[in-house]
Amino acid sequence: MISKVAVIGAGTMGNGIAHVFAMNGFEVKLVDLSAEQLTKAIATITKNLDRLIAKQTLTELQKAETLKNLSIATSFDVCADADLVVEAATENVDIKLKIFKQLDEICKQETILASNTSSISITRIGAATKRPDKVIGMHFMNPVPVMKLVEVINGYATSRETLQQIDICTRTLGKIPVEANDYPGFVANRILMPMINEAIITLHEGVAGIAEIDTVMKLGMAHPMGPLQLADFIGLDVCLAILNVLHVGFGNPKYAPCPLLVNMVTAGYLGAKTGEGFYKYTAGSKELVVSERFKI
Repeated sequence: MISKVAVIGAGTMGNGIAHVFAMNGFEVKLVDLSAEQLTKAIATITKNLDRLIAKQTLTELQKAETLKNLSIATSFDVCADADLVVEAATENVDIKLKIFKQLDEICKQETILASNTSSISITRIGAATKRPDKVIGMHFMNPVPVMKLVEVINGYATSRETLQQIDICTRTLGKIPVEANDYPGFVANRILMPMINEAIITLHEGVAGIAEIDTVMKLGMAHPMGPLQLADFIGLDVCLAILNVLHVGFGNPKYAPCPLLVNMVTAGYLGAKTGEGFYKYTAGSKELVVSERFKI
């Protein structure tokens, strides 16, 4: 039975994952090498809990219990007694392999090691450990406290017992697990990223502007957010990393990232998190403003 959870990485996904586990009664250790990032994560979680209180979907007592369930650390050593570790570090295969090798040495033999990766092979990650049967993918969607889906990815060696435990654990969080096998991009990003890339190519080739492309997809296809705005929200660097995984993994030119996306990432225009991507973002403003770089 899973009761003690460690989450590696205190960024947007990591703090959201820690939030939902703590809010559902799990004892959670949030781990990051940066003490500053951990402080920001706790502030974000507290702010999100306060938002739920304002909506009257959470009580002050539940907020206090959630924060009581949560502790922070800058060392992986606190993962030693965890029943489940969820890695939510940068989408970089070398970083993830290094983390899993360390966790494999530190954690007890029965600990399940999960990755929140959105595209990297679970089989490859599992092969870096001595417990590939206990390595699995738990791909949460952003924002984690809101989105119901968790894509659960089986590595080639992942055991049925591990899958069943993660299925039960995911449902305990109030999420819906959807099982997928281990191929590049899994289901979500194998379908989503080519669409986002095609939207960028459509812009790059001058077929239509940013607002026009997003409006077509919102009004014509009933998408709640246009693909270019969504790319900004995900992070253009993350989109590029996933497309590269798809391109290399399948060896198919249809997954080759648009040169415009490559240039934007190289120049540091990564979307909402840097203040500018296809749109320009100002703190405290919800107005959607197309970046000056794309205005005629």
